[in-house]
Amino acid sequence: MVRGVLFDLDDTLVDQEAASRGAVVAWAAELGAGGGDGRGGDGRGGGDEVAARWARISERHYARYQRREIGFAEQRRERVREFLGVALDEGEADRLFAGYLARYEDGWVVFDDAVPALRRAREAGLVVAVLTNGEEGQQRRKLDRLGLLSEVDLLVASSSLPAGKPDRRAFRHAVGRMGVGAGEVLMVGDSLHKDVLGARAAGLEAVLLDRADVHAGAGVPRIRSLDDLAFAG
Repeated sequence: MVRGVLFDLDDTLVDQEAASRGAVVAWAAELGAGGGDGRGGDGRGGGDEVAARWARISERHYARYQRREIGFAEQRRERVREFLGVALDEGEADRLFAGYLARYEDGWVVFDDAVPALRRAREAGLVVAVLTNGEEGQQRRKLDRLGLLSEVDLLVASSSLPAGKPDRRAFRHAVGRMGVGAGEVLMVGDSLHKDVLGARAAGLEAVLLDRADVHAGAGVPRIRSLDDLAFAG
């Protein structure tokens, strides 16, 4: 019997990908790293290439932070240094990243199906929590700014944990704070590896949110929208 639901935050409740894409394309163009017309710095790629390269770089260094190989601030600096291809001291890297960050935060938008799903879960009497690999201060600010903080019972961020998803400890810690058993919790997220397979390895039930229909053969419970989630009261 499900007594609680864990939701991922970025690209599950909030359109993080669109916010990041818009931010990095504008930021790179301002710095001359993406061209004034949104083309790649070498003139061959477009905004999509700039955004894809930033996403690859970000994923690599953020994974290092999740493994606690580097700190949160340092992963930001490493992303800027690699993306721009220049050596930067900490202060300069922080200043440059701030230009991206301001645009990124301005681009935060809640998916239309997010609040209805959260409310259905709570109306069914379930404990509703967010488990995110983000930094707690930023993620709490995101929830508050977007009106989601009052829609959940608990926020668990990996910055307060020994490791982030898909590490089993992240899920077990979240479940413990929810006050329910692992087998009584459903994890809902957009990452097959981090959210679904990680949760299942920790003894939770899990469903993959596959908005773009790219994981048809994944062999796990899958939905295309949070509107497809049903909770028994």
